[in-house]
Amino acid sequence: MLYSAPLNAVVSYLQSLGLSHPWVYVGLFVAASLLMIWRLEAMLDYGMEGTVLGTLIMPYCSGLGNLIFAFVMATSGGSGTEVMTNCLVNNVTNLTLLIGLPALLWGMKLVPDKISKPTKKSKRDETYRVNRLSVLLTIVAVLFFTGAMWALARDGKIDWGDGIVLMGMFFFWQCFHVFEVLKSSARQNKSFRWLLMVDLVLLLIGAYGIYVSVDWLVTWLSNIHAGFVSAKNLGWLTGWLMVLPNALLALYYGWRGRPDIIYSSQIGDGHICIPFCVGIYALYHPITLPAFFQLGVFTIVGCVLVHFVFVAIFGQLPRWMGWFFTGLYGYFLYRGLLR
Repeated sequence: MLYSAPLNAVVSYLQSLGLSHPWVYVGLFVAASLLMIWRLEAMLDYGMEGTVLGTLIMPYCSGLGNLIFAFVMATSGGSGTEVMTNCLVNNVTNLTLLIGLPALLWGMKLVPDKISKPTKKSKRDETYRVNRLSVLLTIVAVLFFTGAMWALARDGKIDWGDGIVLMGMFFFWQCFHVFEVLKSSARQNKSFRWLLMVDLVLLLIGAYGIYVSVDWLVTWLSNIHAGFVSAKNLGWLTGWLMVLPNALLALYYGWRGRPDIIYSSQIGDGHICIPFCVGIYALYHPITLPAFFQLGVFTIVGCVLVHFVFVAIFGQLPRWMGWFFTGLYGYFLYRGLLR
């Protein structure tokens, strides 16, 4: 277990209160994630653009559990196969179930039914168009990242050199968005509010809570060797645990009628897993691919292409496609886990 002195102190304190049950740490994980989501919502309320929030900031919060899991597994000599499983489960769940359910319940219209003519563009119409283009760019990035990982893994593993390539791609993508934010701020003569620093501190507290909970749960699961909830299903179980914040985001912003944030946050969270989490682990140890690797990659690529077509041509994901993606997720579970 990767305990630093502060981390050890937190766990020791919880144990002194008799709080050593796994559900305590699951609750801590969910509570820390909710804290981060709460402050992210505050950032949106005081003017941060939805697609910027969903693409540049929110993925680090909702995907932090996956990032910490990859780091814990890498530094403790854990299985790279489980890390890859965790990433594939996370990304497939995001692209199918967690986008399909909001579409099924509320619809996912990125462009309203009535929009001004090009000669009479309102500021709101322009925002819709910009958000739509930003979502399309984010979707295309998934295709490139996943395709690059698949190409690098053609030899049956992902090693140190492959990890460098994947992490380099990720940081270039993030630098692109940082400069876009800075350019937008310069054009509009905006300055960041001092409350942003308070929010960042609270986000760090939430991140610390996620670190404590993930580290404890990984160690607990690694010591169980029989049954479904055991080390043999570590990648699947942690993958499901770590999509809980994403599920909350998807349902909340679906209810709020913000499909742009749903798309950019769920897909942006996928960027954290592929290529970032995969790249981090590969810097420590080579990754041996799980048996369902091809299934996972092809499912991700297929979903990306479908999302791109509906967003680019129709400006929305209709409700009936929610049934399709939910059913596709069930098929993925059957092929990848039950067979």
